[in-house]
Order: sequence, then C-alpha cells, then structure tokens
Amino acid sequence: MTERSMQEPTFLILTALASGPQHGYAIITEVTGISAGRVKLRAGTLYAALDRLQTEGLIAEDREEIVDGRVRRYYRLTGEGATRLATEAERLRRNAAEAVARLRTGYAGGTA
Repeated sequence: MTERSMQEPTFLILTALASGPQHGYAIITEVTGISAGRVKLRAGTLYAALDRLQTEGLIAEDREEIVDGRVRRYYRLTGEGATRLATEAERLRRNAAEAVARLRTGYAGGTA
C-alpha cells in the first residue's frame, strides 16, 4: 500500500523538527522561514497538527520547562517521523526532477 502524500504544513513541521527538539513558537518561526513566508501557522492550527502527529507516532514530547511561569513543551521527531519525512522529501524531489526534465525537452519556448 502506498502512503498518501503529506500536506505542506505537516511536511514543514516535520522539517522544522528534523534539526532537533523545538517548542511551539520556535516551530511556527521555523515553518515561516523554511517556506520563505508562504506558510504562517497559527497557534491553534499548530497544536492541532502536533496532537495529530503525536497520535500518528511521527513526533513525541521531548521535555517541558517553565518559562515566565508558563509550561513550554518541546517536541521531537521520532524514527518513524524521520522515515516518513525522508520518503516524502524523495517523492517531492522525483516529481520536481520529472517536471524540470519535461520542461527542458517538451517546452521549446512555444506558446503557453
């Protein structure tokens, strides 16, 4: 069975966590940076996604700390999450390479 492709926000969240454990606000900032500002996650959207990704076993809680009297929870990529991210990155790479190859050979500057 082939796994379905990932939604872009999921891909970007997992990509952000690939460099190490991060807390929610840091993930939001990373996703904005990785996407060059195209994807801006809201806190509610992020935490719903984090809950889903935990349920799917792709991420796990790493640790908690208290900052200014509030709990800051850190998340990390699991082995399964790293595998799924690598699989999706490879799928995207192959699709992009195919598009580039077809543009080079099939689009000779003709009409759009």
